[in-house]
Amino acid sequence: MNFSFIKNPTVRFLFFIFLFYISWYCIYNLWLHPMETMDMFVIDKSIAVSKWILELFNYNVFTGEDRLIGIDGSGGLWVGDNCNGIAMFALFTGFIVAYKGNWKLKIVYILIGILCIELLNIFRLVGLSILDIHSRAWTEFNHTYTFTILIYGFIFLLWILWVNKFSKKQ
Repeated sequence: MNFSFIKNPTVRFLFFIFLFYISWYCIYNLWLHPMETMDMFVIDKSIAVSKWILELFNYNVFTGEDRLIGIDGSGGLWVGDNCNGIAMFALFTGFIVAYKGNWKLKIVYILIGILCIELLNIFRLVGLSILDIHSRAWTEFNHTYTFTILIYGFIFLLWILWVNKFSKKQ
């Protein structure tokens, strides 16, 4: 498809982000999410790695078949589909795909970025699990505000890094 009619780079970027978002929304909500395979894979791996990290620090950790992780003495955390990081993977991917740059480098950068976002999400689960043994109110606050700001900020920084360092390389 020839999109040369969109001369302004900012408008072109926003147009592609919009197209990517609509495409992702349809694919995820109509096909991937109802199957639950991808969501459960990411949740299961995130819980398993989080449990391993917590056990490294000598916490007695419990997990449940229904997306549950916690430290003995706490109520535990239930990891929902909205908290598994998949939407963040898509957001990050959309920003990189929509911006100019070498496609081979984009693919490598996207894969590394998704891995970094997943690791940050795992550390979020670890942090929230530790907070939960001390204060449910602090757990809720940090889940809603602190970690949301950190993850969106991290994705923004990854995009800025792409724009300033990698998008110009051939």
